[in-house]
Amino acid sequence: MTTRTPSTEAPWPDARPPMRQTRRLLLGEARGVVARCRRFTSKALGDWGLPDGSAPETEDVLLLVSELVTNACLHAGGPEELRLEAQGSGRLRIAVRDASPVGPAPRGDRNGTLPGGHGLFIVARLSADWGWQPVSGGGKEVWAQVALPAPFGRTAGRPEERSGGKGEARGPADPSRLLGSWT
Repeated sequence: MTTRTPSTEAPWPDARPPMRQTRRLLLGEARGVVARCRRFTSKALGDWGLPDGSAPETEDVLLLVSELVTNACLHAGGPEELRLEAQGSGRLRIAVRDASPVGPAPRGDRNGTLPGGHGLFIVARLSADWGWQPVSGGGKEVWAQVALPAPFGRTAGRPEERSGGKGEARGPADPSRLLGSWT
């Protein structure tokens, strides 16, 4: 079993949460679940006074939600819950719970020309930290942690100034850049 502990360093130090907030979305119906989770996330960010899904600052957040929920659909019988936590450290934790006790395993061949199998690679590249843990009663929770997007009217720095937890520059989600590094 592999678990990871979140880092405490905020890569965008000027992003501040309004306060510690948690939103939960219980999921049962598989049809349209990814779009439903993206709408839920966009609304939560907007309610917290942060850029919603229409803002470029949140594209990475919505892509992470899509990838985590899709992985639960494809490999774990579907997600049971999406949880968003705006943490006091300037971080947003995105967590998806499912009923499978089997942890996520990144694809081993890393061939960027083949369809599918890139979700965990994308999660790793876009998040400051990610991991999974078993949950009581069975199943697991797969999570990703990112810096909170800056509120409207504030800047989080140019993309080349933003740094992820692994010491690399992070900019907006550009799938060709991500997948191009595999070839």
